[in-house]
Amino acid sequence: MRERVVEIAENGRYLSCRDGFLLVSEKGVEVGRVPLDDILGVIATARGIIFSRSLVDALASRGASFVLCGQNFAPTAWLVPLVGHHSQGERLRAQAAAGLPLKKRAWQELIRAKLRWQGSALAAAGAPTAPLLSLVGRVKSGDSGNAEALGARRYWKLLFGSDFQRDVDAPGINGFLNYGYAVLRSAAARAVAGAGLHPGLGVFHSSHKNPMPLADDLMEPFRPVIDAVVRIGLATAGEDLTPELKRRLVKTLFMDVDTERGTTPLATCIQRLASSLAEVFLGSRADLEIPQAPVGSALRQRLLSESNNGDLDRIPAHVDDGDV
Repeated sequence: MRERVVEIAENGRYLSCRDGFLLVSEKGVEVGRVPLDDILGVIATARGIIFSRSLVDALASRGASFVLCGQNFAPTAWLVPLVGHHSQGERLRAQAAAGLPLKKRAWQELIRAKLRWQGSALAAAGAPTAPLLSLVGRVKSGDSGNAEALGARRYWKLLFGSDFQRDVDAPGINGFLNYGYAVLRSAAARAVAGAGLHPGLGVFHSSHKNPMPLADDLMEPFRPVIDAVVRIGLATAGEDLTPELKRRLVKTLFMDVDTERGTTPLATCIQRLASSLAEVFLGSRADLEIPQAPVGSALRQRLLSESNNGDLDRIPAHVDDGDV
C-alpha cells in the first residue's frame, strides 16, 4: 500500500466512492480516481466542491481524515473517525481521568522534543542553533517557564529573517506554513483516533473553538520539519504555494526518521507517539515515544531527497478524452 494525501484544488468537483475508489468528477465526467485503501487524508482547498456521505463513511472506516481549508489554507473543518481502537473505551476513560501532573509531564516532554527539532530545522537552513538548544534543559513541568514561547521569539526570526512574524491570516510564508501544518495535523488526528483517544481532550491545548487540541499537542515536536521544508523551498516558490512545494510538504509525512526501533516514516512516528500517550494514560509506561531530532545536515538531505514514497495526488484541472 502506498499512502497518499489527495488534494482537491479545483472548483466544480464532485467526490464520491465506488468499488473501493475515491472518484472525482466534473459535470458528470470522471477526471480522477485513487484507491481508498491508499489514502491517508483528503485536503480540499477548493471552495466549490460537493462530496457524498458514502465517501465520508468510506474514508472514516479506513482511518483517513477529510480536511476542508478556508482562506490562506487554514483548516476550517475536519472529519475524523470516532472509533479507531479495539480497547477505545478503556483508553478514553483513562484519558479523561488523567491528572494534571501527568499532563504537565507529557507537555514537558513534547516541548523539549520540539525545541530539539527546531534546532535541527535551523541547522538545516544554516542558521544558529544554540538559542533554541540552550532552552531544552530549562523546560519545566508543564513548561511553566514558557520556554516554548521564548524559543519561538528567537526561532522564527532566525529561520525566516528579522521581519517575519507568524500570523495565520498573513500571506506568503504564513500561508505555506498553514498548508504544511494542515497536512501534519491530518496525520496527527488519524494517529489519535487510531490510538483510541479523543482528539478533544488535550494535554495542553484547550479552546472551545478547537475541536482537536490533542492532535495539536502531538504534532508540536514535528512542526519544525514543515518549517524547514518551507525555508528550503522559498527560493523556488516565490509568493505562490506551487504544486511542487505542496508535494514537498506532503512528503514530510513519509520522510525517514531514525528511531530506537530503526528507520521509519515520520507518519509512523506520530502514530507511535499517540499510542505511547495512551499507554501513559493507562499507567503501562512512564514516558512518550518521540524520536530524537536528526542533525541538521541529515534533515536537509532527507527533505531534499526525491526517494520518499509518499506523495500528493492532485486531481488534474483538465483531462483529455480517454485520459483517466
